[in-house]
Amino acid sequence: MKAHEIDYRIYGEEMQYVEIELDQNEGVVAEAGSFMMMHEGIKMETIFGDGSTENAGFLDSIFGAGKRLLTGESLFMTAFYNTYPGKRSVSFASPYPGKILAVDLSQFGGKVICQKDAFLCGAKGVSVGIEFSKRLGRGLFGGEGFIMQKLEGDGMAFVHAGGTLATKHLKAGEKLRVDTGCIVGFTKDVDYDIEFIGGIKNTVFGGEGLFFATLTGPGTVYVQSLPFSRLAGRVLSALPRGNNKKGEGSVLGGLGDLLNGDNRF
Repeated sequence: MKAHEIDYRIYGEEMQYVEIELDQNEGVVAEAGSFMMMHEGIKMETIFGDGSTENAGFLDSIFGAGKRLLTGESLFMTAFYNTYPGKRSVSFASPYPGKILAVDLSQFGGKVICQKDAFLCGAKGVSVGIEFSKRLGRGLFGGEGFIMQKLEGDGMAFVHAGGTLATKHLKAGEKLRVDTGCIVGFTKDVDYDIEFIGGIKNTVFGGEGLFFATLTGPGTVYVQSLPFSRLAGRVLSALPRGNNKKGEGSVLGGLGDLLNGDNRF
């Protein structure tokens, strides 16, 4: 299916959203929970999978939607169509601080591979599938497991990266080592593998894990500075354990909490 042609604009710096402008009968599909706002005349419809295959049978739809479960996503996606005789827009927001990356799949041979939760939304007709790792080591130690998302088609897709986004263009044979959680995505010709860090001190005391992700060109690689897993880990480590409160923000510590009205003991 040829993807719908859409216009877009990305707003914001640290907490971005993308506004997609649709002509009449044009559509966009998005992950559940990413919707922000829309103009009157936009029709919302919950669909199995990504809706990229027209006139698919029931079993095909179930199979396509079921593959999404392997990436940790919902069986359903939401499609938005412009039913108004004129231009109307719909907006989608990033789930946590970072950047929204617009990817024109037609410029990358019709396929880009990304981490499992990176896809935000895309033109109707873009296929959101799964990419299996054929290497045991990559699947076990690569941080993304055996399964990643693949975006296929000839339209626009939008993915989200945490923190600041780095774009690296690799020449043939050029290698880039990346923390396994910092990969956002890469084009189809990039070779992805893992590499043992090596060294007893690095392994035991380095605190950076046991493996690097190695990405070898030719192709384009997108890297994020703040993976959500890293952000969530810092938040969890800062949470108080039971009544063991740190009294952060007060020079009086726990006494300050008591004076502020928190009389829990």
